[in-house]
Amino acid sequence: MHKLETQIEIDAPVERVWALLTDFPSHSRWNPFVRSIEGTLGVGHSLKVFIQPPGANGMQFQPIVLAVEPNRELRWKGKLFLPGLFDGEHYFQLESKPEGGLTFRHGEIFSGMLVPLFRRSLDNATKQGFIAMNEALKREAEKP
Repeated sequence: MHKLETQIEIDAPVERVWALLTDFPSHSRWNPFVRSIEGTLGVGHSLKVFIQPPGANGMQFQPIVLAVEPNRELRWKGKLFLPGLFDGEHYFQLESKPEGGLTFRHGEIFSGMLVPLFRRSLDNATKQGFIAMNEALKREAEKP
């Protein structure tokens, strides 16, 4: 198992950040990492997601939505070929701050036999993709 987690402070209402995150057609406009998401936002539904880490080839997969808690969490789990080979449970968490704004956590828990082979790429390109998405989400959410 291997876990990546990033976070960023966003000075915007949690509802605005959630709306951006769940407006799937808009991702191609603002998101440099998750280039597209298609499908129905609901637990148990399958999505079609295309990611492209910086300096790496893009990858399309079809994760299953595990959690949808409006203004709090979106979580899905995808796999490479067969379950147990290379699985990833991706999450976006929004934590409101009493003084306003929020902490946005973006991470993934990787498991499966192939994880050790991809660890360097995960810690480099994939993590940089998470950070780039976080920064883009912040810019988009904080626009006047």
